[in-house]
Amino acid sequence: MLPWKRPWKHIARALSVLLLTAAAILVPAAAAQADAPSRGWNDYTCKPSAAHPRPVVLVHGTFGNSVDNWLGLAPYLVNRGYCVFSLDYGQLPGVPFFHGLGPIDQSAAQLDAYVDTVLAATGAAEADLVGHSQGGMMPRYYLKFLGGADKVNALVGIAPDNHGTTLSGLTRLLPYFPGAEDLLTSATPGLADQIAGSPFITKLNEGGDTVPGVRYTVIATKYDEVVTPYQSGWLSGPNVSNVLLQDRCALDLSEHVAIGTVDRIVFHEVNNALDPAHATPTTCASVFG
Repeated sequence: MLPWKRPWKHIARALSVLLLTAAAILVPAAAAQADAPSRGWNDYTCKPSAAHPRPVVLVHGTFGNSVDNWLGLAPYLVNRGYCVFSLDYGQLPGVPFFHGLGPIDQSAAQLDAYVDTVLAATGAAEADLVGHSQGGMMPRYYLKFLGGADKVNALVGIAPDNHGTTLSGLTRLLPYFPGAEDLLTSATPGLADQIAGSPFITKLNEGGDTVPGVRYTVIATKYDEVVTPYQSGWLSGPNVSNVLLQDRCALDLSEHVAIGTVDRIVFHEVNNALDPAHATPTTCASVFG
């Protein structure tokens, strides 16, 4: 292949990843919204039990929303006795359903307000957060800069881009296209913030990955094609557990979308992270749990 053709090959691959991510996450919104109440989450009359004393707030990923990202995990947790809630954040004007595209510091402020609402409704002193992709990384800004550490017991990140992503190499090509990075920043700042080395990612990780008083769990897959390299999701610090999905089940081929939306082995590991006192081994058989 001619050298000048290689960048276009990488661009096509990375763009296809973006399109597949969006397509896989989105379900017709009207049907999904109608389905959510019957599945028992976002029930503001729910009161946490002694077994699960903290409400769980689910934080969707880029291009996701409060329903479609959680059609699998939310009912899974509700059926195990948790009070489960989910929010929309990072909305752009005139862009329905595809959220998580606004500036991430502003999205973290939306999470701050939402957690306060959930705590007021449930009477709990703290919440647990579970997020997919950007939703596993963005809450760290809330914890570190917006006082969230006083209101959160645990953060579980599923395929989070804690140290940014190269998006299968696409971001490394931006300098070759004058104006592309400025356009990305102005049109979809939530995407620009997630580029490895961005000002947002640099600020987020200055002085350490974690804050005292919060337990952190990261669940990653080596087949991630969106958060690249997948190790960029790992956190360093006390009270951190980094889990590679294939160490739990070598046969699990889940990539970036599946790990956060449909993988019941991951769901089992999330449950363990939320209730470590009653954790049971996560294996390939957890898919039947």
